[in-house]
Amino acid sequence: MNRRGRATALLQVATGIGILLFWAAFFTIGLAPQNPPECYFAYEHAFPFPDSVLAVGLVVAGCLLLAGKAGGRSLSLVCAGGLIFLGLLDFSFNLQNGIYAASPVELVTNGLINAWCVGFGGFMALTLGRSG
Repeated sequence: MNRRGRATALLQVATGIGILLFWAAFFTIGLAPQNPPECYFAYEHAFPFPDSVLAVGLVVAGCLLLAGKAGGRSLSLVCAGGLIFLGLLDFSFNLQNGIYAASPVELVTNGLINAWCVGFGGFMALTLGRSG
């Protein structure tokens, strides 16, 4: 495995762990805007299960890639689509419901998370989709 492939696999593992840590923080320390829209919690509470499945998929895919197993590439491509969808869905919700405009902190934190999901998911799809 080349250096770029190893870095991609490690970033997949880190992203999966990051998603799980986000949900742990959301439910323990309360990661929510100060004045969330009425629909905010109903929207967010729909995500822990599918996000956890994605997170586990990312960790497993990254580990399989690092181990040189063929299934890692296929699972990585599935996870890439999941990341892109997640990032675009959150971007759409945040834009329509004024989350980005709530504060500079919300703009930066949510914006970076959404950009990472779309950007890294796209990167994974393009680079892993080309090889093999």
